[in-house]
Amino acid sequence: MYIKRKIEDDILGYLKRREILAIVGPRQCGKTTVLKKVFESLKTEKKIFLNFEDQEVLSLFENNIKRFAQLYVASNKYVFIDEFQYAKQGGKLLKYLYDTYETKILISGSSATDLTIKAIRFLVGRIFVLQMYQFDFYEYLLSKDASYAVVYEKEKIDLKNSKQSPLLSVEEMLTFRKYYEDYLTFGGYPQVVLASDEKTKREVLKNIYNTYFLRDVRDILGLIDDYKLNNLIKALALQIGNMIESSELASISEFSFPTLKKYFNFLSKTYICEFIIPFFTNKRKEIVKNRKVFFYDTGLRNFIVDDFRPLSLRTDAGALLENGFWMQLVKNGLKSQYWRDKNQNEIDFIVELGQQKLAAIEIKSSSRKCKALPAIFMKDYKNAEDFCFYLNGEVSGNENNKKFLPLF
Repeated sequence: MYIKRKIEDDILGYLKRREILAIVGPRQCGKTTVLKKVFESLKTEKKIFLNFEDQEVLSLFENNIKRFAQLYVASNKYVFIDEFQYAKQGGKLLKYLYDTYETKILISGSSATDLTIKAIRFLVGRIFVLQMYQFDFYEYLLSKDASYAVVYEKEKIDLKNSKQSPLLSVEEMLTFRKYYEDYLTFGGYPQVVLASDEKTKREVLKNIYNTYFLRDVRDILGLIDDYKLNNLIKALALQIGNMIESSELASISEFSFPTLKKYFNFLSKTYICEFIIPFFTNKRKEIVKNRKVFFYDTGLRNFIVDDFRPLSLRTDAGALLENGFWMQLVKNGLKSQYWRDKNQNEIDFIVELGQQKLAAIEIKSSSRKCKALPAIFMKDYKNAEDFCFYLNGEVSGNENNKKFLPLF
């Protein structure tokens, strides 16, 4: 079953441009499937699809680029190269192909680190990079019930042009919530979403995690004692939504501080988790150093901590809701920070909306738990719009100018 991905239209829109097109994202998020779908849509064009997991093709590219070009590039209008991260001198060789031939080249890779170091620095002005992630909630809904996906797109909130709660029936609200809780529990990896039962979903997540270690850790880092990194990832998974303490993590993982920083960067560039920074303008009053951690996929995170219980039975439900909201921000191209002052007043997410406007966002399990923003924050940031996204409950009206919206 093929679920159309939103990025597919973006790729098709860039096909007529001269630049190399790079699709970057986590393993198993569907990059190869989308590229093959685009490839198949070019029915009358001369084209070829290559994979750098094929050692013969990779060796020819790395060791005899002119022969590679004669065989695959010169006679084709489009060249697709999957798993490009395996090419050690990829960027330099791509530059030669781009400067020599008119062929449109599309590449994909599972590590932003590799494509940045080995490709993009040689290709300034010659490449567009598109980020691809696991299913967002809209794509998840497409796989379950397309009618709900249509409703979701119609009612989806644009923070820049925000509105009050969507006008959904009670039945629709309950169904959306059921789907959203399943999405948070098992995540958005396509193979997981399309699996028919929980046992299969868990097995797919296990294979994705093991593949991540076997390939990315050993291939990119050459790390033999990967149990240390495993300990670090599990410790981070238990701290989602919280400020992380490097000293504690160094003790758990047995990594030195410089090595810990290196692996934070590695985990970010391989789309395992991200570390968001605090929002501040006043160093004396606000937290300015500690970062929070969120995982790119809550299903993978739940596999790491071995907890797939329903939200109602979990002690980490609030943190999971925060992580799920962060995933939706990322997959909609929005960057976020958090705010906290030295008196421990805190706001879950700060999103800059442009024109000096801010969205100050709380994530709550129930609309009844939403509170007014800290007075000190409102005093310093009068341009902030106040949002509360909730899982359960409903509100009418607009209390203290706060906008109440369901998470889903």
